[in-house]
Amino acid sequence: MGRGMKRPSAHDIKRRCTSLHSWEIPKQNGALAPAHVWTNKDMDPTPPEHQNWGSWTIIAYWATDVLNLTTWQTASAILAVGLSWREAIPIMFLGNFVVAIPIVLNGAIGSRLHVPFSVIATSSFGYYLRYFAIVSRAILAMFWLGIQGANGAQCITIMLRAWAPSYNDIPNQLPASAGLTTQGFISYFLFWIIQLPLLLIHPTKLKPLFWIKLVAAPTSALALLGWSVHKAGGGGEIFTQKATVSGSEYAYLWLSSMSAVTGTWSTLSVNMPDFTRYARSPNGQFIQLPAMPILFTLCGVIGIVTTSAAHVFTPGEYLWNPLDIISQWLDYGSGGRAAAFFAALAWYLAQVGTNITANSVSAANDLTVLFPRWVNIRRGCFIAAVVAGWVLVPWKILSSAETLLAFLGGYAVFLGPLAGIMTADFWLVKKQKVDIPALYNPDGRYRYVGGCNWRAAVAFIVPVAPLLPGLGLSISGPEAVHINEGLANLYTFNWMFGFVTSIFLYVVLSYAFPAKETLLAETVWDLDQIAVEAYPRASDVEEGSDGKSKSSDGVNDMKVKELS
Repeated sequence: MGRGMKRPSAHDIKRRCTSLHSWEIPKQNGALAPAHVWTNKDMDPTPPEHQNWGSWTIIAYWATDVLNLTTWQTASAILAVGLSWREAIPIMFLGNFVVAIPIVLNGAIGSRLHVPFSVIATSSFGYYLRYFAIVSRAILAMFWLGIQGANGAQCITIMLRAWAPSYNDIPNQLPASAGLTTQGFISYFLFWIIQLPLLLIHPTKLKPLFWIKLVAAPTSALALLGWSVHKAGGGGEIFTQKATVSGSEYAYLWLSSMSAVTGTWSTLSVNMPDFTRYARSPNGQFIQLPAMPILFTLCGVIGIVTTSAAHVFTPGEYLWNPLDIISQWLDYGSGGRAAAFFAALAWYLAQVGTNITANSVSAANDLTVLFPRWVNIRRGCFIAAVVAGWVLVPWKILSSAETLLAFLGGYAVFLGPLAGIMTADFWLVKKQKVDIPALYNPDGRYRYVGGCNWRAAVAFIVPVAPLLPGLGLSISGPEAVHINEGLANLYTFNWMFGFVTSIFLYVVLSYAFPAKETLLAETVWDLDQIAVEAYPRASDVEEGSDGKSKSSDGVNDMKVKELS
């Protein structure tokens, strides 16, 4: 130390290390935001070296997302309302095809601009109104992160029972108010703690996990299908059943079931750019349009056949949860226990994969934009895991909070308009021309009026308002909420109504009252007001003599011009 300088005391060092300042993420050099706005590299456009997701990666992504316990059981909800497999299969396909359209359209924004949903939202909602969309999405993601974990804890229970059969004899020491047993708590804790390091994998390094699940989950599903059909001597009786409703009731049940399917993926219709920002090609992500409904429907069909066959040798209720069927293998000696262990492990990976792709990364991106000074994607994943896993007590939600589950299921009421506004803004109003640095600037061209694009606010409120009575009815039931039949029927296709209506309103308002400062001739990439047709992609980047990626002129062969 220099002469006259006082050595810091242990108390000073401890105070500095425990202060909030010590948790700050260093502001990145070269960030697009103004000097007074704090950002970090996870908010910035994805650099070319990390744009490594091709079409097969996108397919693997959806395979990891779609193959989970919820998808397997989707058909049960359709059959439970009075429809049959003849309706369930086209409903699953058409519902997923419908929601795949905005997933692809909004996903294309990420594959072209390489920024996450929470940054893109600035263009359509305004710098400050976007926080409403971001917070809404983050809260929902954390709720489902916890609920999927609580559902997946049964995988751990089966694995432990297969490894040590005495695990099932653990006495319960918890009161009924806890919402789960001692055995259930141990299984849940193990699910959470083993899942945690997987949640912390950065999205740029997720591809190996996709491929592992792509092998493990289908193998387990097909093995379960084959065993059930073989043991039953056929596919069972479910394929002889017919719909028990007809007329207008049949039509509205068809629509409501399809709306439930679209609602399952309505979150990704908003934040798909969180993943497509890593795409190698701007068009490679279009593979989602056929892949998503095909994969979902295949998984649903396997679930129907397996459940129907299993009903032959498990009389009583249909077992729609594959883990209930797998648990029967525990009674077949050591060979059955080994099969049950590895099958449950495959479904564990399926649940974790879905949690990562549909919930954890999404919540982390949102938290990164909400708190860029302290949170990056990895920290966001950890925060989301803690909040979702313990603060929200998801096991109690599953055991007692039917109204909350109904609300989460009806959240598509809000997500439909959010997806519609983003789609309309990028494709129909901005014509794919965006000022990327302005997305990070609270005083830039996307400030609108006080940081709020009133056109987006109107296009959101108008379609949501008439759907709220139906949401209240689904949460509280007809005994508590009385609404006319028209509003109840409108709610049966809430997501589609909100999505289409918001597009129409936003486009009309934007053309009638244009925000001229936001309409550009070309996309603006950097702070020097250079307009380019696309951001450099990984395929455009050459490898230099030092082994590092570089491009010859920063934009390669793209058209470049300086804005006046």
